[in-house]
Amino acid sequence: MALEVGIVGLPNAGKTTLFNALTQAGAEITAYASVSEKPNVGMALLADDRLVQVAAVEGSPKMTPAAIRVVDVPGTGSALLGNLRRADAILAVLDGFSSDADPDADLERLRAELRVADLDHVARRREKAASDAKSGASAPRTELAELDGLLAYLQAGAAIADYDQAVPSSLDPLTTKPLIRVTNGPVGVDAKLETELHELPEEEAAEFRDGRPSAIDEIALALSDALGLLSFFTASETEARAWTLRQGETALAAAAAIHTDIARGFIRCEVIRWDDLVALGSRAEAARQGKQRLEGRDYVVADGDVLRVRFKV
Repeated sequence: MALEVGIVGLPNAGKTTLFNALTQAGAEITAYASVSEKPNVGMALLADDRLVQVAAVEGSPKMTPAAIRVVDVPGTGSALLGNLRRADAILAVLDGFSSDADPDADLERLRAELRVADLDHVARRREKAASDAKSGASAPRTELAELDGLLAYLQAGAAIADYDQAVPSSLDPLTTKPLIRVTNGPVGVDAKLETELHELPEEEAAEFRDGRPSAIDEIALALSDALGLLSFFTASETEARAWTLRQGETALAAAAAIHTDIARGFIRCEVIRWDDLVALGSRAEAARQGKQRLEGRDYVVADGDVLRVRFKV
């Protein structure tokens, strides 16, 4: 399953413009939205020059970059923000263009909205747990006790991230997710400009940026840092592909990212550093010089590894 990032922002901050810049989804941009309106959902591709080089060595005619699922909610009410509980991180888009723009104040307003959404969510869960506990089952009564303590803590104005008692694992609090600040303005990310540049040929866009990385790539880097991501590659005569994992995850997790059947039948995986593969020009030469090795399911994948998983279904 792809990693997921949510986008939040106050009205007219440019969050849907940023969503379009990230995903090229072409979502309609409106000033106001209703609770009944569905979130915009798209995929953001993570550019990686290493994938191009790995594909060239392997002779792969097709390249598939790693991707992150992006969800843009049409407002900041509790019901709308609830669509982001499965997100791994949240982008807070702040107005940096208006004459009276105050990004710092807007960020605090968004943090407050997230706290209120968590408070409402816990209160609703507490009502359900209280109803379920009437059956006498132990699990609902245990959850009810946990939620009673947590609800009182939140009602006092505190945040879940600072709570030192047990929190039901299924709550998925918004306020404990990494919150990445994105100022949409001349001193931050010009989301509209980035969308327009994406429509230009790559050479023209690069010339306009004058050697600077795209703001979208910088956001992707911030996401990678916040989530502790790394990229690994698979490559064959048909396709070269980049994948994401969390730092510290194993070869078995990498196999599962590729396909659950591969993980179930995992035997071993061949591992080559991408730069060794590119420098030596082929897997055969990498193996001859001892740069390819066999690893088991507990091998901790490193950023830039090229993996070929041996498996049996």
